[in-house]
Amino acid sequence: MPLTDLALDELTRYRPESLPPPDFDAFWDRTLADARACGGAVRADRVTEEHLLRTVEVDDVRFPGWQGEPVAAWLLRPREAEGPLPVVVSYIGYTGGRGLPTDHLLWSAAGYAQLVVDSRGQGHDTPDPDPGGGTQWAKGFLTRGIDSPEHYYYRRLITDCVRAVDAVGELPGLDPARVIVAGGSQGGGLALAVAGLARVAAVLPDVPFLCHLRRAAESSGDGPYQELAEYLRWHSRHNVEPAFTTLSYFDGVHFAQRATAPALFSVGLMDPICPPSTVYAAFNHYAGADRGMTVWPFADHGGGYGSNPAVQLAWLRERGLVPPR
Repeated sequence: MPLTDLALDELTRYRPESLPPPDFDAFWDRTLADARACGGAVRADRVTEEHLLRTVEVDDVRFPGWQGEPVAAWLLRPREAEGPLPVVVSYIGYTGGRGLPTDHLLWSAAGYAQLVVDSRGQGHDTPDPDPGGGTQWAKGFLTRGIDSPEHYYYRRLITDCVRAVDAVGELPGLDPARVIVAGGSQGGGLALAVAGLARVAAVLPDVPFLCHLRRAAESSGDGPYQELAEYLRWHSRHNVEPAFTTLSYFDGVHFAQRATAPALFSVGLMDPICPPSTVYAAFNHYAGADRGMTVWPFADHGGGYGSNPAVQLAWLRERGLVPPR
């Protein structure tokens, strides 16, 4: 992949004007208050033996998300660990779900608990019964309910992700004061949204999706943003500005402007799916003083691949966010 975006010195200064809707905070306050008012129990059932894991305990979790609907998650932690443990709440990339527990062994191997959150309608274990007001023009999820912030798909998914952080306080052996939200691509965008809406100890957004959405739709050469471009290509006479008005309630730049927890981003400078300028737009608007960027100069959308976790673990250790020995 060639370099197709701004040069690195331009990226570090790239801070485009980005104004959220006037009722952005009220919209999300109301959305989350309505979800919490629905109530619902958090349930965890032990399933370790099904996966023949000797050093990790695994629970199959259900917690209440959007409108109290049950959301699936895996909870992994070192076997017989003495808590309370810091917990990594991790979110999944586009069109993926929580998968199997054996897909997620790194954080428990490092001594952390991990709550792996399914993505409604994308994973196999959490349906999305709300069709988004019946509006979906292109395949995928980016245009589902795009006619209105009230009906937009990511209103439901982001609510689920915030409610996952709420659920940590109801699961035994976890430390709700040491919640780290993390993910790559869509998962990174969701982690950033949660950091702007909930109290967390740290955020690890890798090559985050859902940031600086107008530029992303205009400049991405591959991947899900093409869904937006396709939709707008055929609805350009009437729907461009209404669509971006809806998207402005879900743009990672606006969540970054409200997030203050220590944050470690990552970016691939040859990423054709989430252009580096969209990542830097969120990073350079991030409200927290303790923020860093791991730059992978020749990387595509995979970012640092297997090299990135070691960087994250060292960064968390520097901030005292480590499990007990």
